[in-house]
Amino acid sequence: MGLLQDKVVLVNGGSQGVGAAVARAAAREGAIVAVTGRRPEPGEALVAELVSAGAKALYVQADLSDAQQALSSVAEVVAALGRVDCLVNSAGLTARGSLLNTTPELFDAHIAINLKGPFFAMQAVVADMLARKAPGTIVNIGSNCAHGGPPHLAPYSTAKAGLAGLTRNAAHAHRWDRIRINGLNIGWTATEGEDATQRAFHGAGDDWLEEAARRLPMGRLGQPDEIADFVVLLLSDRSGVVTGSVIDWDQNVIGAQD
Repeated sequence: MGLLQDKVVLVNGGSQGVGAAVARAAAREGAIVAVTGRRPEPGEALVAELVSAGAKALYVQADLSDAQQALSSVAEVVAALGRVDCLVNSAGLTARGSLLNTTPELFDAHIAINLKGPFFAMQAVVADMLARKAPGTIVNIGSNCAHGGPPHLAPYSTAKAGLAGLTRNAAHAHRWDRIRINGLNIGWTATEGEDATQRAFHGAGDDWLEEAARRLPMGRLGQPDEIADFVVLLLSDRSGVVTGSVIDWDQNVIGAQD
């Protein structure tokens, strides 16, 4: 029996990066997996991969920056699979912007994807759990930028700080419903999206990953599969009664300094 045996796990932003790693880990642990994403090609390819490995999986096309799509995607999963037992919000936008050069449009995009989408996905999932009088678990993928972040990630840090507050607020509100809600503030992670970001915003070359790794204490960036294993633990009963925790998952120690 896997840690998530026969649980219906919805992974928002699950077609690539950390989300795809979570979907694979959940399927490995016996879950029925639904993933959302804006682009059908990677989402359908991931589902085909999971199904070929023996899992039951579903792809739902959705842009989580649109609150109505966040709500309707949950409804579609419930209609197809009967329920949602676990939710992971991993969709994210990391486009650069400082306090001085962020446009209202960029700010709104960060809030929409990194905060509003998770809010309304949680709203729909918790409503489903309450209607069934069933317990459940939610994990929000945040960022250590929630603690402040670098100057070039001002709107991103703002949105992720909001997500950390939302995680705690919702966990407190629904603790007596036995719905556990936790967050994971991840650090610098080696994903397809990070590769594109480094090239687009920082002029990085093909060796950027090796150069970055040399500047980090553990000699490498965080790995999506490691994060996914941690997320699965938080979703599962093996994490016990913990709720309202926003855990810093990084190799740099927040608040410490040389």
